[in-house]
Amino acid sequence: FTYGRCFLCVVGHIKAAFSAAMSTSMSSTSASSQLNKTLCAHYLSLPQGGLCQVTYVWIDGSGEGLRSKTRTMESEPCDVEDVPEWIFDGSSTSQAESTKSDMLLVPVRMFRDPFALDPNKLVLCEVLKYDREPADTNLRHACNKIMEKVKDFHPWFGMEQEYTLLGVDGHPYAWPTKGYPKPQGPYYCGVGADRAFGRDIVDCHYKACLYAGIKISGSNAEVMPSQWEFQVGPCEGIEIADHLWMARFLLHRVCEDFGVIATLDPKPMVGNWNGAGCHTNFSTETTRAEGGLEHIETAIEKLRLHHAEHIGVSDPHGGQDNQRRLTGFHETSKIHEFSAGVANRTASIRIPLQVDLDKRGYLEDRRPAANCDPYAVTAAIARTCLLVEEEEADILTDLEINELE
Repeated sequence: FTYGRCFLCVVGHIKAAFSAAMSTSMSSTSASSQLNKTLCAHYLSLPQGGLCQVTYVWIDGSGEGLRSKTRTMESEPCDVEDVPEWIFDGSSTSQAESTKSDMLLVPVRMFRDPFALDPNKLVLCEVLKYDREPADTNLRHACNKIMEKVKDFHPWFGMEQEYTLLGVDGHPYAWPTKGYPKPQGPYYCGVGADRAFGRDIVDCHYKACLYAGIKISGSNAEVMPSQWEFQVGPCEGIEIADHLWMARFLLHRVCEDFGVIATLDPKPMVGNWNGAGCHTNFSTETTRAEGGLEHIETAIEKLRLHHAEHIGVSDPHGGQDNQRRLTGFHETSKIHEFSAGVANRTASIRIPLQVDLDKRGYLEDRRPAANCDPYAVTAAIARTCLLVEEEEADILTDLEINELE
């Protein structure tokens, strides 16, 4: 009897400890992720009777967050021009007052929907006010005009989006509840259960982007544990920012399914941990041609003269977020000092080693933060590097985008 009683006590303690451990591990994921996904799949596989679901995606009043809503169309749209404009309540997205709350969604680019599958679509939208003026956080409108102005240069962009996985409690995913993981070193491009945290999410996001038609070109684990990166591009002109915004939307949706959060905070963890950036690669027809390195060096000198302006558009808050990241440590430059160098990851602008050897190619702007608006970043690069002073002044007057400077 005594043995049996002791055994039951031990079992009870084990159950309690297991329950506590499970509670601790489960607390970092959302309640919605625990819903029955098999049951959900049954309904999602039901036939649609020839109808099409179209999900409209837009940037909200924060300049960082994304919103979406879905409507039914009678048939599958063949092109984005086939998708009608729609209205939403801007007072609920920090984009309008209640007295003039109707905002317009204007579809600008269409993708396949990797969640609802064909024939359903995702459409990225510009947001216009009730009077059809661009919303305050609609930086695409100005960017598109600049890209039209410089299109004969055939500017290519590639953007490297870093992000960090968090539990819904805001703690980095898979980090110890108390304390820290092992120091940085083994995690960059790492393989193994003690080095790569959340790879399922990364792989699912990659496939979702490919299915959608996003020009994703790669992914890898980053320097800080639970930090990852994906690359979009090369894309010409406005296309790069359109594709990056939709790739971000897919990232947040995939993370929603897994019950975790993807943060684009430039410095999610204080201390000896790397921040998160959105390094932006840039080239033109002349920099990609023979002898292009000379044109790259010319572009770098122009960027040097406009350093403060570019820091101002490196995040949605005029460079304030990036102050926590651009410290001169953890593979960053100092925020108020411009620098450039070959194969130098502590410089503002890096010339990749192969570019220096080939004497042509592209430059990498390492200043943009992970939460930057790619429309603002690419517009600033194109404006600084490709518009002569007279043209620049004219287009700034026409577009009224001095707030980007």
